[in-house]
Amino acid sequence: MINASGGRDAKTARAVRCGPTAAGKTEVAVALCQTLGGEVISMDSMQIYQKLSIGTAMPTRREMQGIPHHMLSIIPPDGFFTAYDYQQQASKIKREILRRGKLPVFCGGTGLYLQAITHPISFTGAGVASAARERLERECNLPNGQEALFNRLSKVDPETAKRLHPNNARRVIRALEVFEITGAPMSAQVDDWNDEAEENFVSFALDWPRELLYERINLRVDRMISEGLIDEVQGILRDAVPREAQSMQAIGYREIIAMLMGECTQEEAIALIKRNTRRYAKRQLTWLRRDPSVHWINRADFSDVRSIVKWIVRKVEEKE
Repeated sequence: MINASGGRDAKTARAVRCGPTAAGKTEVAVALCQTLGGEVISMDSMQIYQKLSIGTAMPTRREMQGIPHHMLSIIPPDGFFTAYDYQQQASKIKREILRRGKLPVFCGGTGLYLQAITHPISFTGAGVASAARERLERECNLPNGQEALFNRLSKVDPETAKRLHPNNARRVIRALEVFEITGAPMSAQVDDWNDEAEENFVSFALDWPRELLYERINLRVDRMISEGLIDEVQGILRDAVPREAQSMQAIGYREIIAMLMGECTQEEAIALIKRNTRRYAKRQLTWLRRDPSVHWINRADFSDVRSIVKWIVRKVEEKE
């Protein structure tokens, strides 16, 4: 409900905007905040990094239209950030927004971040340094230690191992740490959508006809290149950020790095970015469709953003 001061009751629904990359989430989230008096909390696992602006399609000041945005550019590009870290920091920001009488609007397409916020995932203390992590780090520094740890992960958690590069030592260690602390593989801990959401969230996902979504993705990649993505990647590498850094695994960055290393041509790199982004969008949609609480918005059914916001507002008010 809207209170007398124009803010929102602390018990009101917390809107969540999600969907595949290039679906137009930011525009809708900003319009929703303008209508309901809200602030945006980014739910993008790559926009948390500083200096990764073009390749992550980070919202510009113009696109924000004066609406406060949180969880953007908060850690250096050589930093390490987990879903547990996101859960803790975003939850704190959410509480602060509510205390100001505003509506937190989560916006992004990282499924694990969505699940960490809206569903009762327990990371069982794996977000802090543990004796297990310290031991695993020592093992990693031994001759052939990195390979040995990845082989171990492949046995105890093959699903997570499939998603990781064998040279991404920090994430391999992280997954093994979770397994040792909890007794269950990380993949099992993030796969369950059956539990009811802990809080009063209403989740929406934008969807496009597949051919239109892919066209939007291809056009956005072309725009990123013209806006200076290659220069952005070169600048990050000049700052001594290693190729193996978590941030440099982002689509767009790893392909441009391969080009700069002479492993492919610029034309091949651009084609790979488009292909990998399309595949990522497909995975995002698959992930989101596992959550029965998500309200799907077929973008082709709405004439403009204003009509989408009106529909969302009705759903939010039904939840209050």
